[in-house]
Amino acid sequence: MKNWNEFTHFAGIDWAKNKHEVVILNQSGKIVAQSTITHDAAGWQNWNQSIASYRGNLAVCVETNQGAVIERLLQSDCSVFPVHPPRAKQYRQRKISSGNKTDFLDAWALADALRVDGYSWRVLGSSDPLINELRLLCRDEEAFIEQRTALVNQLQQALYEYYQTALDAFEEWTLPSAWAFVERFPTPELLIAAGKRMWQKFLHLHRLTHPKTFAKRLDVFAKADRFLVRREISRAKSRQVLTLIRLLRTLESQLDAYRDEIERLFAQHSDYDLYRSLPGVGMKLGPRLLGEIGSDRSMFSSSQALQCVAGTAPVSYQSGQIHKVYLRRHCNKFLRHTVHLWADLSRARSPWAQIYYQQQRSRGKSHACAIRALGQRWLKILWKMWLSNSPYNPDFHTKNQLEHGSWVLKLLTQSPNSLSQ
Repeated sequence: MKNWNEFTHFAGIDWAKNKHEVVILNQSGKIVAQSTITHDAAGWQNWNQSIASYRGNLAVCVETNQGAVIERLLQSDCSVFPVHPPRAKQYRQRKISSGNKTDFLDAWALADALRVDGYSWRVLGSSDPLINELRLLCRDEEAFIEQRTALVNQLQQALYEYYQTALDAFEEWTLPSAWAFVERFPTPELLIAAGKRMWQKFLHLHRLTHPKTFAKRLDVFAKADRFLVRREISRAKSRQVLTLIRLLRTLESQLDAYRDEIERLFAQHSDYDLYRSLPGVGMKLGPRLLGEIGSDRSMFSSSQALQCVAGTAPVSYQSGQIHKVYLRRHCNKFLRHTVHLWADLSRARSPWAQIYYQQQRSRGKSHACAIRALGQRWLKILWKMWLSNSPYNPDFHTKNQLEHGSWVLKLLTQSPNSLSQ
């Protein structure tokens, strides 16, 4: 990493989709270059030519830490200092008290903030290519899962319009067996016409023969004629339902392919055993944690730094006799969501985690707040493991709890059946 005193010029970039405003300052704050570059091959070639005399000694400030702009900047041999958009707005307001806002002023404010305050900022480095790919795949997978949820919601709404029997018979509409039922019997009329023998054959074919649900579903099917809509509505909505199911099947097959590739890349990384050892992480959350945290051990100087990025550390406000604590909003939201899921799942696999959660709940904390507090605790453990390259060892953790007189361990010895609560 370059020493801060070696930087001779400071650039601010107000980036957009098609063009980017650039302002470059020298060490005294004087504007030495100003330009607008287009987001194409010619534009970035002009950028490389314009910074040729500063190459290697140029620091650049931009309002993002990922994407095409960042990739081009990293390839141009300059040091990139990303800044959060809310902070960029505060820098502009500090520099331009009148409230004026233009692309040029935004770029100049970023450049001057970097020149004055950048010595304490963290430079964006080139991370592990495997982790970069894993991070993008996990985020895209999550986006596709959200799309699947949206399609399932549309499917249920369409069924509500004409096919209440299907909704009564199946509760989980992310399962292919529920989709297969509608494909086989797309309308209540066709279900009634098929008869009981065909119903039983379908349930056996799709292994839906659990004693508690088998008889219930047959009873629901038998009452399908009690809630019928006009035939034109049934035909129209059934077409929509079958279209949604085809989309869901295509999306599900792509999600399976994403999952296979994510697990393949995850297994190749040296931190695989470290993340797999964590209770509740598994093969789904492990790659997400690895992709967001990375493998650069200099990235987080303390467990608190990791907790702040993950959003589990609260924000304190103190003025005179007023003291308030708020949920941290400015954080890596994908990582915060992943830690939330991990902490919740860990309760079923780690006795101390369940005790800690129950204690938080007994103090009046909501489920979300208790899970966030548990995630805060887990991140402290993960940071120590991550720093020492050591997988999670429950016996070693218990030994540390004994040495430090942990109240969690005392409650655990008093409540051996806590996991069943």
